[in-house]
Amino acid sequence: GYTNASWTLKSDLTTQYMCRLIRHMDKNQLTAFEVVNNDASVEERPFLDLSSGYVSRMMDKLPKQGSKAPWKLYQNYTMDFIKLKFERVNDDVVRFTR
Repeated sequence: GYTNASWTLKSDLTTQYMCRLIRHMDKNQLTAFEVVNNDASVEERPFLDLSSGYVSRMMDKLPKQGSKAPWKLYQNYTMDFIKLKFERVNDDVVRFTR
C-alpha cells in the first residue's frame, strides 16, 4: 500500500497484476515463477521512509526494499498504475518455468 494515499489503491493494482501474471502462465502452460534480482548494484534500504517512533523501533523487523526499480517502492500511484497495468509480465525480473 501507500503511506501517502489509501493502501487499497496499491492492493487493487497488485491483485490485477497477479491476475495478468496467472493468465500469462495459463496461456503459455507455465507452472511456476520466481522473481530474481540480477542487478548487483541494488542496495538494501528500509521499506518505509518514516521516522515515527513506532516505525523506528520496528525497522529491523519490517520488510526491506531495494535502492532502485523494480525493487524500490516509490509511493507513486500513477507510476505503479502504468507499470502494473500495462507493462509486460515476462520481463527480466520474473523467471517462469514449466
